[in-house]
Amino acid sequence: MMPFRNLFIVYISLFIALVLTLLPMPSWFGWLRPHWILLVLIYWAMTQPYQVNVGTAWVVGIILDVLTGTLLGEHALGLTVITYFVVRFQSRLQMFPLLQQGLCVFLLVVLYQAILFSVQGFLGDAPKTMLYWLASITSVLIWPWLFVVLQDFRRKAMSH
Repeated sequence: MMPFRNLFIVYISLFIALVLTLLPMPSWFGWLRPHWILLVLIYWAMTQPYQVNVGTAWVVGIILDVLTGTLLGEHALGLTVITYFVVRFQSRLQMFPLLQQGLCVFLLVVLYQAILFSVQGFLGDAPKTMLYWLASITSVLIWPWLFVVLQDFRRKAMSH
C-alpha cells in the first residue's frame, strides 16, 4: 500500500495537470497545449503501476470530460487505453533512456489524439486542420522536464 504522503503527491500533481489543462490560453496557442493530464498519468503509471492504473485513468478522464464539456467518456476512453499500455509495458519503459522514453511518449500521445479524433469524428465534430496534431509535439518536448520534476517530487516524498 502506498503511504498517504506519496498518494497525496500523485493527486496534487494530477490536480496541477488538470489546472494547466483548463488554464485559458489565446486561441492561436490552443493547438500547442500539451496534454498535461496524459503526461502526468503516463509518469505515475510507469513509476507506480499498482496505485495509478486504468481505474485512476478512467476517473481522471471522467473528471476531465465533465470539466471540459466533451462527450462523457471521450477522455476517459483515451486515458484508459494509454494507461493500460503504460502499465502493461512499464518495466520496459522504465529501463529506456529518457530520449527513447520520449519517443514512446510521442507514440502514446499520438494514439491518445487518434482516439479522441475518432470519437469526435463519429460525432461529426472532428478537427478540420492538421494543427490538431501539434499538441503531440509540444507534449513530447515537455516530457523530459516533467519527468525530472515529478521524479524529484517523488524522491522527496519518499525520503520523508
